[in-house]
Amino acid sequence: MTEFDGVTTALGQALAKRGYTDLTPVQTAILAPELAEADVLVSAQTGSGKTVAFGLALAPTLLAGADRFDRADQPLALVVAPTRELALQVKRELDWLYEMTGAVSASCIGGMDMGRERRALNQGAHIVVGTPGRLRDHIERGSLNVGALRAVVLDEADEMLDLGFREDLEFILDSAPDERRTLLFSATVPRTIATLAKRYQRDAVRVKTTEERSQHGDIEYRALAVAPNDRENAIINVLRYYDAKSALVFCATRATVNHMTSRFANRGFPVVALSGELSQNERTHALQAMRDGRAKVCIATDVAARGIDLPNLELVIHADIPKTGETLLHRSGRTGRAGRKGVCALIVPHNMRNRTERLLKGANIEATWAKAPSADEIRARDHERLLADPLLTEPLNDEEQAFAAELLGRYAPEQIAGAFLRQQMASQSAPEELLDVDPANFSDRPDRGERKARRDAFQGGAWISVSVGHKHNAEPRWLLPMLCRAGHVTKKDIGAIRIFHTETFVELSADRAEQFIDALGPDMVMEKTVKVARVDGPPDVAADGSREARGKTYQGDRPGWDPQSAKRGDGPKKRKFNRRQEARDEARADAFNDDRPPPGDGGAPKPKGKKPHRGKGGPKGGPHGAAKGGAKSGNPGGHAPVKRKKPKKHFD
Repeated sequence: MTEFDGVTTALGQALAKRGYTDLTPVQTAILAPELAEADVLVSAQTGSGKTVAFGLALAPTLLAGADRFDRADQPLALVVAPTRELALQVKRELDWLYEMTGAVSASCIGGMDMGRERRALNQGAHIVVGTPGRLRDHIERGSLNVGALRAVVLDEADEMLDLGFREDLEFILDSAPDERRTLLFSATVPRTIATLAKRYQRDAVRVKTTEERSQHGDIEYRALAVAPNDRENAIINVLRYYDAKSALVFCATRATVNHMTSRFANRGFPVVALSGELSQNERTHALQAMRDGRAKVCIATDVAARGIDLPNLELVIHADIPKTGETLLHRSGRTGRAGRKGVCALIVPHNMRNRTERLLKGANIEATWAKAPSADEIRARDHERLLADPLLTEPLNDEEQAFAAELLGRYAPEQIAGAFLRQQMASQSAPEELLDVDPANFSDRPDRGERKARRDAFQGGAWISVSVGHKHNAEPRWLLPMLCRAGHVTKKDIGAIRIFHTETFVELSADRAEQFIDALGPDMVMEKTVKVARVDGPPDVAADGSREARGKTYQGDRPGWDPQSAKRGDGPKKRKFNRRQEARDEARADAFNDDRPPPGDGGAPKPKGKKPHRGKGGPKGGPHGAAKGGAKSGNPGGHAPVKRKKPKKHFD
């Protein structure tokens, strides 16, 4: 049997039974003699064996020199984890590690039956594992007695603080005995963790490992440059290219998770979703499907996938770029665990290039920048996997040989091979055609030289006309993505966009114009009724930028506004823009089907100012108001009403 220095005999037997031959660096570091019975703050990479590490460190404190546990009257150890899946995973790890000691463990997890948890606690448990909110509920209800605790472990402490569990953690730690031992385990140690440790730990020893300060050697990081509208297609190609036994796709929101789950299921991928809106039963079934092999792709949010350990997880894809380096490390740490190799792929649109570079630099990660796998690369990879399939090299039994001879007698070998190939490829989703991007020249903020080169690229470019304009609420923010999708180009290939009343003129780079036209096809239609036509050159725009040249409906010539004349009072006032009035004028001009301004009403100009007071029940031309269009006494012009005070209202 393998001997492990510093490990309790019963736990050493469990490690040997599990197949352990060596301990990981973090497990070796925490077993140092000077750390016995000390409070520790441990930081190490995800997947480095932290759960087994604190299980080994707790044994001397809990057993107190004995080989086995007596019956538990009250819990001796409390382990707090941020998510339900991680808490259940920790409980499973501790169950096999303490199997030889006779320890009884219980779980207190949100979303589970609280009555069943209460009965398990009343029957006695040496180790209790749970989430912060549910543990606090049991303590407040009196079903969990923490008066005899010898140790408290906070696993993934940084994530619990990020999720807003500070108040619950402080309540749990304040309820525990002061002479307890406190162990904090975290992948990163930000200032909030250091503050928590200083308040609730006694002379805590900081434990670092050599691997913490270097890039995870078992994870290959790849940053894949894609066009913004090709993000989902790129994820499909990455899944097809690597064909991993298990893959995890991280999204930022639940809505994105639901959308991608639906699309990937339609494409034939065996996929499950994992988000906070699912019940515990649904989450358990999703993870079990991944472990059984019934599902190969799991699409999840950061919170839902925190701490889960999926066997044979070979690929992690970041559909949405994480906001912090800590999140990137935690996401990527789902693969490359326990000595297994893994790939971490970041899908990077061109407008996220600089931010992604800063993120990788802050996380001390060196990623390989490349293009997303193309359709041709995926087909070549499929052929390599098919030729290396062990089914082609395994010897045939007597029954198979007889049937193979019958097949060769009926069909040609090429026909049989073709049928085998079609059968193998029928279950595979077809790869997507992606826009060609250059990762080496792929930035969302080009320098001055690049901007000049881009302007030069449009010298002699082509112009097209699109059948939407101001009348159809055309805006560059939705025109540009539509042009990129329909013409298989990027925004760098599109120059000036000039929007007129009923149409829009778009400038294309000289080397992409023909590709754009070919992508549209003979109908020259982008989406629905949006049509495209080639034009000889840029639109004619008057030098003075008049309303007619800008595509607005012509409203007639008006005298120009002169600030000096306006100051003297002998010139027209500066006209204020009124969107509603402009819309009414254009509608009336269109109704006359003429570019001239609509005819006037023929009457006198409408008087300005307040309307004259009209007495209750009095006629319009009575003593309290003049007849319509008439003049007031003392006001022969009739253009401005006489201001009258409103009569006071008397109440009885």
